[in-house]
Amino acid sequence: MKFLGKVLLTLLLVLLLVIVALYVLLQTQWGAGWISRQISDDTAYQLTMSKIEHDFSRPSHLLLDDVAFGHDGQPATLVAKRVDLGLSLKQFSNPLHFSSIRLNQGTLNLNNGAPPVSLQADRLQFSQMALNRSQDGGSLQAQRVDGGIIPWQPEATARPDYQASFQISAGSLVLNGVPAANALIEGSVKGQEWTISNLGADVARGSATANARRDAAGNWQISSLRLNSIRLQSDKTLSDFLQPLLSLPEIRLGRVDVTDARLEGRDWAVTDLDLVLKNITLIHGDWQSDGGSLAMNASSFVNGSLQLDDPIASLDFSPQGVELSQFSSRWVNGLIRAQGNWNRSDKKLNLDEVVIAGLEYTLPSTWRERWMQTLPGWLDSVEIKRFSANRNLIIDIDPAFPFQMTSLEGTGSNLLLARSHQWGVWAGNLSLNAAEATFNRVDVRHPSLTLAADDDNINITEMSAFSGDGMLEGKATVSQQPDRATSFTLNGRQVQVNLLQNWGWPPLAQGKGNLQLSGKALLQREKPLKPTVNASLSATPADTSLQQQMINGEVRGNQ
Repeated sequence: MKFLGKVLLTLLLVLLLVIVALYVLLQTQWGAGWISRQISDDTAYQLTMSKIEHDFSRPSHLLLDDVAFGHDGQPATLVAKRVDLGLSLKQFSNPLHFSSIRLNQGTLNLNNGAPPVSLQADRLQFSQMALNRSQDGGSLQAQRVDGGIIPWQPEATARPDYQASFQISAGSLVLNGVPAANALIEGSVKGQEWTISNLGADVARGSATANARRDAAGNWQISSLRLNSIRLQSDKTLSDFLQPLLSLPEIRLGRVDVTDARLEGRDWAVTDLDLVLKNITLIHGDWQSDGGSLAMNASSFVNGSLQLDDPIASLDFSPQGVELSQFSSRWVNGLIRAQGNWNRSDKKLNLDEVVIAGLEYTLPSTWRERWMQTLPGWLDSVEIKRFSANRNLIIDIDPAFPFQMTSLEGTGSNLLLARSHQWGVWAGNLSLNAAEATFNRVDVRHPSLTLAADDDNINITEMSAFSGDGMLEGKATVSQQPDRATSFTLNGRQVQVNLLQNWGWPPLAQGKGNLQLSGKALLQREKPLKPTVNASLSATPADTSLQQQMINGEVRGNQ
């Protein structure tokens, strides 16, 4: 018995020595290399590390130094100066489940969100890590990442019963091309649902805070979003800049506050923007709201050739449409003001009042083309119930037909300026007058015009102006049919008989006299006017009577 006891004791001592030897060897560079080779040769993964450490003061922790880990034939998914593995009794039933995993001073690359290996942990922690992730066309690069996820079970995220909480901070990051610093995100996950209870970051020299939820279908509900003192520059046009908002499946905005923001892109900019947006849902390029609102103001807004100074707007949203309770802005040294509503059912913009005062506006060279363009699908028609204009200067420098109207004033009522997505004067009454004007290099004083439009015609019932010591008076009718058949008359008393020379009529005679002009033409879309003009002109300078005929735009002779 004593001999057998000695043998068993010897065997135990030898086994203990082997264990101690293995324990010591595994913590050497040779041991770390041997384990790395075994994993790299026998699995689909590649592992390198310089050392394995274990300390009896922390018996449940295993430390790996200078770790590089990834799939065979691919760049390393994880590179870390130290990996701290927390061991537990659960390792016996599930070797890949750890009590904790702590990654220190390295880089973690998650391509398309895939975890590097099916590791699980009650707690995953980051310490001064870099994180790179690309998924579904989005990208994230984060530096100096700290925080953790409890628990970490990447393969369980598709299960409805999976729950986890997270708190992660980053010293700097770039999300989909937008840089940020000092970022913090806290929240939880339940299945495919995400709850972000706190999100904050320094963005574009300003700050952003938010809290939000994402449902299992990928739709977002942002309860609150605050942007303060943002200074953002982009190389995108305004439509491209806003496109990500319009391309999301669904995003519900509870409240968005923007304070003192300055945004700039290609051919557009907005400065000192203050905005409060409430209760609106953006879905597939459209919107829905019940009781939503928008209040905004800025120092300036520029989009292409349009520049608005001190714009102010207040809108209320409902299932029926949008109520524009206030809009005002300084524009080209003047003021514009409007209020009204837009109806979703008929896509009609009803403006109760439009006021334009003090403008000094030079029309763009393409204003005629823009007038002929088809309006977007959301805007079928535009009606102004009350219109007024005061002390405006309007200039067109087109060399083919320049004009200028000084101190232009006017009033209008029930003006239908767009119908079936096309600009025009389709209904209503309008009166205009100016102190002075020049039409195709012909100067006149106190020109005035009065018209009434209906479904059939635009009837210009009064058209008058002073020319020199004489006076011009006329009338016209323009059909609302596509050929735009037009008839007109113009009478002049004691005016220069060559007054219409710049309008295609050859000189008649020198001096003053009476003029009578009558004719017809077609104002067809995208077709020249001149070949359609048929008119007769008679003049009576002194005691002489002269007549000219214009047929298909050509003058056939004097009589």
